[in-house]
Amino acid sequence: MIGIIGFLIMVVLANILTFYVSNPVYQKGVSFINENFWLLLLIAIILFVGAIFGAFPFPLNLPAPLIKATGSVFCIAFFLRIFQWIDSVAITNPMFWLLSFLIVPLVFLLVLASGYFEIVRQLWWHPKAGINEDGQVVHESHDDVLANDRVLDAKSWEEIGVEFRLMLYDILHRFRQEIKQKK
Repeated sequence: MIGIIGFLIMVVLANILTFYVSNPVYQKGVSFINENFWLLLLIAIILFVGAIFGAFPFPLNLPAPLIKATGSVFCIAFFLRIFQWIDSVAITNPMFWLLSFLIVPLVFLLVLASGYFEIVRQLWWHPKAGINEDGQVVHESHDDVLANDRVLDAKSWEEIGVEFRLMLYDILHRFRQEIKQKK
């Protein structure tokens, strides 16, 4: 979210500076950013939503790699627009445009595969919870990992994220128990 707000501030400041800077390259650069403003904002929002889904525990984080892969395709589209803008100033190799038809699906598949690999890796090597003899959910303790990050009694963002994930897990586990009791 801070990145989106920072980008908006940067665009506003760049547009204000166009009144004071008479450099034609700067003027063309700001007009290029203005023309692609909505694409850049869309990229930021897609990646932000992907990061939000990535913060959830296992069943809820499955859309995150797909959303991030879609955001990466939009990033590639923006970089292609940059090369097209540079091409209007200087001649670039036309072979690059043919290569872009290979790069876009390859980047999409790489981001998608690495995202799902990360999810599977977390499931296999970092189990989050277990069930003890009484049928109660036992969560893995993160106190030893987070003890070094504590400053006085303030909670870190990592601790808040862990507590939020545990809350969601407890809610989903409670729903599952209620459904089992009704059968």
